[in-house]
Order: sequence, then structure tokens, then C-alpha cells
Amino acid sequence: MKFENILTETDGFGRYQIAILALLVFPRMTLPGHFLLNNFIGAIPSHHCDFSSLDTYGIFENLTQEQRLTVSIPQHEDGTFASCHMFSEAQFHLLTNTSNTTELPVVRCQDGWHFDHSTFKSTLATQFDLVCDTKGLNKASATIFFTGVMFGAVFFGVMSDKYGRRSMLLLSYITSIVFSVASAFSTSFPMFATFRFLTGFSLAGISIISIVLSIEWVDIEHRTFIGVIGSMFWTVGNMLLGGIAYLVTDWRLLIITVTSPLLLAGATWWWIPESARWLIVNGRTDRAYSYLQKCASVNGKEEFTSKVKLETLSSVAEVDNHGHNYTYFDLIKTPRLRRLTLFTGIVWYGVASTYYGISLNLKGFGLNLYLTHFIYSAIEAPAKFFIYFSLQKIGRRPNQVGTLLLTGICIFINIVVPKEYWTFRTIIAVLGKGLSEASFTTVFLYTTELYPTVLRQNGLGYNSFVARLGASISPLIMLLEDVWRLLPQVVFGTMAIVSGLVACLLQETNNTRLPETIEDIEKTRNQSATTQEQSDIPLKTAAPAEKDH
Repeated sequence: MKFENILTETDGFGRYQIAILALLVFPRMTLPGHFLLNNFIGAIPSHHCDFSSLDTYGIFENLTQEQRLTVSIPQHEDGTFASCHMFSEAQFHLLTNTSNTTELPVVRCQDGWHFDHSTFKSTLATQFDLVCDTKGLNKASATIFFTGVMFGAVFFGVMSDKYGRRSMLLLSYITSIVFSVASAFSTSFPMFATFRFLTGFSLAGISIISIVLSIEWVDIEHRTFIGVIGSMFWTVGNMLLGGIAYLVTDWRLLIITVTSPLLLAGATWWWIPESARWLIVNGRTDRAYSYLQKCASVNGKEEFTSKVKLETLSSVAEVDNHGHNYTYFDLIKTPRLRRLTLFTGIVWYGVASTYYGISLNLKGFGLNLYLTHFIYSAIEAPAKFFIYFSLQKIGRRPNQVGTLLLTGICIFINIVVPKEYWTFRTIIAVLGKGLSEASFTTVFLYTTELYPTVLRQNGLGYNSFVARLGASISPLIMLLEDVWRLLPQVVFGTMAIVSGLVACLLQETNNTRLPETIEDIEKTRNQSATTQEQSDIPLKTAAPAEKDH
């Protein structure tokens, strides 16, 4: 007997599953508020040297601001004032003659900088003077955060498979709140970087556990819906981030604001159930049966206890040793699982690297930062509506391959199209962003279905580790613009196409039961969906999902 058969008896998608989904809304919406936060807290406003030391006789009081800049700051050929240099002494003759300034004595900023606060009240750059020689630390702060997410994915992947999804989710809630608030009160950049790393480490638990927990509670027919609607919460949170950042322009207050929904998430954690699948494969059938009874009761399936007995659960998953602690090494011990681990790792790296390479580079639209972010976020909604229907009709593998290849093609189109065709370039850029999000939505659902229950969190943890590795490197790849302006786009486009081709080698999982054990991967995953469905022993004549497929 398979778990899907028992879940069908509880109504595999009823009020109970909807309640679980609702309880995971706020933590999922919080994620983009942190993952893409660097677009705002890491922004570098217009700035120039603080030249007050040049006003030795108080003469500047009689000059306009433009005149003060003229006599204090050298100008570039385009007429803009330098950001990192100033004259060694005031050049008052430039007020009447600006024909030759190339030989005037210039020094680097001596007394700090003056920042334009018209857009941002404060950012990391204004707080810690991360400009000129240290401007790379703004992008490095994003890399530090994603490095934390990377290692957090490993930790929570192992711990949630060992100790359960629910308890690790609570730990993720608490630590995310504590470290995030601590980062907002940092008094130095090293202190901020440390707490930002720990914030990313903690948020990784929410990222990988919430999607697995919700999918493990629904039937085959509704897995696609749960996967896509869960991802839609990300999109809503992403769009809200643009609006919140527009209203809250102080970086400290912005961090606290985007973290606040986790307080409500923590308060509602008590109603989130443990995964019955995980309980069964770990030999805790009594507790699993209790949760399944409650699920059936809430969904109005009062006949559940008469059809499914406690003893029935012992046959749901045949695990050789319930006491065995599965680790990441189990992902590479057997041939098919080792192949799956290699291929999904490559796909995840390409998906994440491309997505964040696009999302963290909000340039080229001719619009302000907030509007550009909103456009990039809004395009995700129709992309997810499309991918929802496409995943059901076409399947997981064709969508994973197609979205990645088309994302890469869009990037390369914008490489070769001249800048004067800005309208066409904008359309292609937005389309590429939507496709990259569709590929991310697909890979979360796809991977969850590929790995067995005993290793599902380990598998998702490993892949999330690889993905965050790609995400952490993406900001650094953007620095390759100094070598060749188009080199970052070439790298991201190539990654998307290569990972799309590797996705061709994965197994299709649409309308198939979730694998429970490693043996399911090694012995039965090469069977067709029809064969697998026939091998299940249904508890009633014809389940609705079996009629449709």
C-alpha cells in the first residue's frame, strides 16, 4: 500500500491542506524581502568628497552649492563631478575659467563623503562609507548573505530529515528573527556581515522546509497547484518589497520591517502539523495516524478510521532500518541516486545563478530603482500562471528544459541587439526575467518529486546549497563588467542553456506517486506513470486522480 492511497481516504486536498498552505503564507512572503534586499540596502547614492576642510576663510558661505562644487571637486569630461577625488586646495579661478583643469593638484577624499539623500535616507554605503575603494563590499554583502543561505540549506536539510520538518521550521523562525534584528543594529560592517550571514543561514530553513511540508501533505493531483501557489507567495512578497522599500528608506528600519511577518508566522506555528510521510518512514506510525485522523476529520471524511487502521501504516513504506540516520552521503551511494544528485545540482546552479544574476542587476530600463524592481517582480505572476497549466499538461521535464533554454536565449538576444532599440530590449529583458522565475518555480516542485521521502530534505538541502552557491557568485560575476561590459550576460546566458540541456536527462514525475525509499529510486523510478499507478493497491474502486490520468 502506498501513502497516496491513504491520503486519498482523508481527501488529499481539503480544508486541512488549505489551512497548512495559509499558515505558510507569511514566512514565504518574507523570503524575497531578504533575498533581494540588497537591491536597496546595498544601493550607492550619488556622492562626492566632503570638501568643508577647503573653506579655510569662510568664503564658501557666499557661493552657491554649484560654485562650491566647481572650486572643490574635479569634473569628468561629461561635466559630472568626481566621486572619489577633490582638489588639494580650493580653485577659485575656476569660477571664471574652467578651460584647463587636468594639471590641477588632486587628492583622494580626505574627510569622508557627502551623499545625496533624496532617494535613500541611509544605506550600507552611507552608514559605513562603502564607496570608492570599498564599494565592492556592497555587492559582497549579498554574497555573504547567500553564503549563509548555502550553508543553512545543508544544516536544515540534514536536521529536518533527522528531527522532523516542524521542529526545524520553528528553529528557523526564531533564529531568523533574532539574527535579522541584530544585523539592523550593527555598528560596523564586519558586525553586519556576520549577522547577515547568520540571517541567511536561518532563512534557508524556511525556504526548503515550507515547500516540502506543504507538498508532502497533498495528493498527486494537487501537487502542481501547491508548488505553484507556494511560489506565488514569493512573487507577492517580492512586489511588496519594492513598495515597502519606497516608503522605508532607512536601511535599518527596512530590515526590521521585512522581518516582522515572521513574528506572526511564529505565533501560528503551533497549528502546523508534522509531515505524516516523514513520521511513517521514521517508524512513528502512532503520531502519523493521529495527524491523518485529524486531517480526515477536518476534511469531512469521518469514515477514515473504519477504512484505514493503525496497522495499515506499517506497510506504507518498507524501510530496512527505521533507526538509520540518512545523510548527504546517502545521495551518492547508489547509482541512480548518484546520477540524480549530479544532474539536479547542475540544474539548480544554473537556475539560481541566472535568476539572481537578472534580479540583482536592475539597470538598463531608464526607470528608477523601485519601478524597475516592481516590473521585474510583477512579470513573475503571469509566468507562474502559465507554468501552472503547462506543468499539468506538458510535464515537469519539458518545462524545466524549455524555461531554462528560453531564458538563455533572451539573455543572448539582448547582448546582440543595439541599445538604441531600448523598447525591444526591455521587452526581452522582462520576458527573460519571467522565464527565469518559471524555471525556479518548476525546479522546486520537480526536485521535491524526484527524491524519496527518507532523503527528500537532504536532497532539497543539497540542491539549495548548490543554488545558493550560484546566487552568492552572481554578484561577483557582475564585477566582470570591468573586464568586458557584456561578459556577465554571456556567463549567465551560457549557464542557463547548459543547465537546460542537463535537465533533459532527468526523469519525468508528472502524475506519479512520490518515492518513499531509496529502493523506489533504484528499482521503480524507471517505470512509466501508468505502471506505477497499477502497482499501487487502491482502497477504493477509482480515485478521481486516477480517472483523470
